[in-house]
Amino acid sequence: MGVLSDIEPKLVFKYFEEICSIPRGSYNNKGISDHLYDFGVKNGFKARQDDSGNVVIFVPASEGYENKKAVILQGHMDMVCEKVSDSRHDFRKDPLDIAVMDDEIFARGTTLGGDNGIALAFAMAAATDPSLKHPALELVFTVDEEVGMKGASALDTSDLTAGYMLNIDHDEEGVIVTSSAGGLDAIMSVPVRFRKMSGEEYKIIISGLTGGHSGTEIDKYHANAIIIMGRLLHFLRDREVEFHISGLDSGLMNNAIPRDADCDVLVSEEDSPSFEDLIREFESTIKNEYRANEHNIMIYCDHKGYAEREVLYKKHEERVIFLLNTVPDGVQKVSQESATKGLVETSLNNGIMRLTEKDFYLNASVRSSISSAKEALSDKLRYLTETIGGSYEVTGDYPAWEYNDGSDLLNRAKEVFLKLNGREPVLTGIHAGIECGIFYKKMPGLDIISFGPDMSGIHTPQEKLSIPSAARTWEFIKALLQEL
Repeated sequence: MGVLSDIEPKLVFKYFEEICSIPRGSYNNKGISDHLYDFGVKNGFKARQDDSGNVVIFVPASEGYENKKAVILQGHMDMVCEKVSDSRHDFRKDPLDIAVMDDEIFARGTTLGGDNGIALAFAMAAATDPSLKHPALELVFTVDEEVGMKGASALDTSDLTAGYMLNIDHDEEGVIVTSSAGGLDAIMSVPVRFRKMSGEEYKIIISGLTGGHSGTEIDKYHANAIIIMGRLLHFLRDREVEFHISGLDSGLMNNAIPRDADCDVLVSEEDSPSFEDLIREFESTIKNEYRANEHNIMIYCDHKGYAEREVLYKKHEERVIFLLNTVPDGVQKVSQESATKGLVETSLNNGIMRLTEKDFYLNASVRSSISSAKEALSDKLRYLTETIGGSYEVTGDYPAWEYNDGSDLLNRAKEVFLKLNGREPVLTGIHAGIECGIFYKKMPGLDIISFGPDMSGIHTPQEKLSIPSAARTWEFIKALLQEL
């Protein structure tokens, strides 16, 4: 018996539990891709799997629905792999350890991958529920959405005939998303050199931050561990403490606000006591600044003893600290357009920081609903990086999805939602980049909406999926497909 065996709707959660048993972090999609392709073939559907790992399954229309517009049900296979610091979970090979508490599903010690595993489960259930009446369905499952929507970008859409698309990649029930931001991945790299030195070795640790999805949570102004670390290093340098950096590390995904960071340093013996005092002083300062929205910040240092290590040359260390203290981060502009007033228009999130033998680099997710603003912010990062002798690269550039004022799909979805729930849905654009923008550009005229059940803590180990909300969302999907 599975953990979710007795939970309604049973068909949806049967598939969701199957999905949770298959490792499917970004760049590790083969297992889930093969599983989905096999699902299509075993159920007698026409299916294809491309070289990237994307899977498309063609489900015939129910009797009487053959002449209706086909509908794409779309979601992505990969999940963000985050875990608590003491977890031994190996995302490359271990199934998720899922559990249920208070009508919510979660994974012990790790992200759940409800973003976007629940979309796969809904689509699989829609294809195999014998009681469901629907037009022809085109199940489109993409890889590597979380790392720049690479799967959707590579997908050949020439055999897709649908007039409507239901993207099930939102995390708030009762909200229908009608537009989304475009974005790109910005990689800033600065060459560095090391020299051998000795001193008192410390590991500086920043932890306990809230984190979250950099598209949906950026407007919460959560602390970014990378930016805090940069401020701390400048703070120490400004107090004329002699230290030398041997290691810097933070973040796993550029679209997740980093919750922790660490830095290995050597400190002169005479400065060691004042170094520890300054760390405590800085922690108090940051806790005060973020007292309204960060309640578990910890900044401390672990004394490792006397050691000899390879550390950065001073001029290279200065470039690293300069970049960390001047790079933009967070919300850059809020929209003033009447239809989207108050929504974040332009932002970036510095999500990954690494110090290697040859380079220091930052990987940031840049987003904007206005293409020119996205490019302008990217240019700013390029100029900043190149000014200190570094190099800059853009990957994963994807377009915005623009609002369609005359959407037939949206009007019918609103009617169905009202009939089921006795209230109208909330319509909104979102700052997160979702794959709708790529389909919007590839398939002109495709009518698209995005929605999903309630989820919290996505991209963090606190991620939870609401069971009652998933059940209501399933009823909405079934009613909307029948209406279409």
